[in-house]
Amino acid sequence: MAGRHPNAEQLASLAPLAGLSRDRLAELAELAVIEDAPRGSDPLKGREATRPVFLLKGELLLAFEGGGTLVVVGGTGEGCRPLNRGRPTLERAKAISDVELLALDDDLLDVLATWDHAVHNEARLLNGAFALKSLRNGALAQLPAAHVEELIKRFERLSVPRGEVVVREGDEGDYYYLVAAGRLQVERMVGGARVVLAELKGGDAFGEEALVSEAKRNATVTAITDGELLRVRRGDFNELLREPLLRRLSFHEAVRRVATGALWLDVRYPSEYQYDKLPAAINVPLAEVRNMFAVLDRSREYVAYCQSGRRSAAAAFLFAQRGFRVWLLEGGLKQAAERRP
Repeated sequence: MAGRHPNAEQLASLAPLAGLSRDRLAELAELAVIEDAPRGSDPLKGREATRPVFLLKGELLLAFEGGGTLVVVGGTGEGCRPLNRGRPTLERAKAISDVELLALDDDLLDVLATWDHAVHNEARLLNGAFALKSLRNGALAQLPAAHVEELIKRFERLSVPRGEVVVREGDEGDYYYLVAAGRLQVERMVGGARVVLAELKGGDAFGEEALVSEAKRNATVTAITDGELLRVRRGDFNELLREPLLRRLSFHEAVRRVATGALWLDVRYPSEYQYDKLPAAINVPLAEVRNMFAVLDRSREYVAYCQSGRRSAAAAFLFAQRGFRVWLLEGGLKQAAERRP
């Protein structure tokens, strides 16, 4: 199979995408890949049910269980609807000619439809805070649909000039921020010296750690270009973002989940971890969480814990924002009714 990208016009002709904005279609075109299949092959064999398949070009014969066939022509009529959906059960397919197919993910289509509707009056934000690449795996992608429009209403827009300090290390946490445009730099004082930790750009979020862990800001964020931010207050963040992403477990539930393959994630300092870690726990101090996004296995499940549950709540949220499956041990080790030696 060779891969090429479709154009926005091809995507607009597909039934599930017809209502999307031009900007969204252009974003999706950069991610979607056309698949080629030769004449005589069955290009639908083994396809996952969660990935609807469309015929962009060529002719395809569909044969159904119990009898009956249908010839589909790419880019017209039935070709613009999912080939593997909404018909009698498909028994086999045969390419009458060389064909071009497009497979899309149901979750991605759902995210697109939900957010495109929510921000239809804010088109300039699509390539910034709510760009498709930011919605695929982050916190916003995991929001219940009912929360999306309410969150949009509560965001405040904030213009920041180059050189402005948005949050300062040691201050109280009051807002959660999304970068709509521009670039910002994250710094922290380490041993009396200021160390640059990261650079933020459109679609990135910051400020969540202090809100989730109810602690002081642990870094300073400064605009290094003129930019635009969206922010929500602590109460709105807790209601609409924090709670939907924090999946809590009692100690007994956590032990059962670990027994079926999840891993303990101890987010305390190494000195605490060495003293009373849980069996086979991985130590990822809260300050190191962002460095572990590219290290931890995304196919595994994790149960995060600390002493009280505050630091582990922050860690669980940070990981959840990046698409990890991380559970939170409710109340931390203090609330654990029993522990293995």
